[in-house]
Amino acid sequence: MSSTKTTQAKRKIRRSLCGFAAGLVSSGVLISVAAVRAHAASIDVGIDSGTADSPTSALDLLFLLAIIALIPSLILVMTSFTRIVISLSILRSAIGTPTSPPNQVIIGLALFLSLFVMFPVLTDVKEVAYDPFKAGEITQAEAIERGSLPVKEFMLRQVYDKDLDMFMTMADAKGIQDISEIDSEDKLTELSMVVIVPAFITSELKRAFLIGFLLYIPFLIIDIIVSSTLMSMGMVMLPPTTIALPFKLMLFVLVDGWNLLIDALVSGFR
Repeated sequence: MSSTKTTQAKRKIRRSLCGFAAGLVSSGVLISVAAVRAHAASIDVGIDSGTADSPTSALDLLFLLAIIALIPSLILVMTSFTRIVISLSILRSAIGTPTSPPNQVIIGLALFLSLFVMFPVLTDVKEVAYDPFKAGEITQAEAIERGSLPVKEFMLRQVYDKDLDMFMTMADAKGIQDISEIDSEDKLTELSMVVIVPAFITSELKRAFLIGFLLYIPFLIIDIIVSSTLMSMGMVMLPPTTIALPFKLMLFVLVDGWNLLIDALVSGFR
């Protein structure tokens, strides 16, 4: 009987505490709403408040937000990032350490190497497009046209002729661009980004896989030697990767592999 009374008393206390808490929260909300209304009432905002140098439409704002959202994709397909990050990822697989270096380290290294490679291009874009546009000497359309020229020249220097011809032919067949006007190499910069960018990314994928193949060869030889040695010793149950991994790491460190690979990647961009 006494336990039942104790339980009922605890329930009453809980109900009282819950009611008190609910009342406290409601009071706080009401006070906050009243304060916001009082502050909003003291602010005088008119339609004609402020001035603008040029008219801005909702469509322009939407276009700007879309460009900002596409910046990561543009970094992937219009810079040296793709070749570098794929080469580093294949190197990690060739050594036999799929989680080391971690993805964050590989992406960070590829990003800063891409910035190092693209720095002359970015400098040209700043000088020929951004600075004149900021000074009010050219319009936004002229700035975009001038700024795209150094980027096109960079991508065209890396593109295989076969890939560029393929996309030019498809663009002409689809009616995207008339390639009959492109009768010399000097006029290749007049090609649309719709033609240059896919040709560039296709060539970059080819080069990245070729680099990965060359990286795999020395580590594959070590795997073959270790496997043959273990087989001849009758140690069939011992995984060859367990024995080969230290030798791979030792080989990569002794030949100063990181410096060789980074130097080859950076100097490989014409």
